Amino acid sequence: MRELLVRTTEIAVLVVDAMALLVVLVGTVLAFIGAVKVMLHPVSGHERRDIWLRYSRWLVAGLTFQLAADIIESSITTSWESVGRLAAIAVIRTFLNYFLERDLNDLRDRQREDAQAKSESPVRDERLGRLG
Repeated sequence: MRELLVRTTEIAVLVVDAMALLVVLVGTVLAFIGAVKVMLHPVSGHERRDIWLRYSRWLVAGLTFQLAADIIESSITTSWESVGRLAAIAVIRTFLNYFLERDLNDLRDRQREDAQAKSESPVRDERLGRLG
């Protein structure tokens, strides 16, 4: 019975790691395509930030899947050396995820502030030649 659980857990870790790889790969390809478009056609800073935000979301998702795989793998790890290695990897991924998420939230906050500033600024009515 234990061998069946260990084998099932190993397969689950492999599947979750593959999903993480797929998520990061898709996000990276999409970000690359967006970056190439930005290089070929000038766009606003807002559009550049949007590419970064979308890529960040993909990376956060991928890191979260990898962390889940580490947690699953730790349930069948028998040696302290392996547990220590998994713990170090999990800590690194957690820190990466934390700082990436923090940067993502900072960018979102700046975008909201920019949008509010634009909506509150007076708009020039060109037909009348005055602010309105």
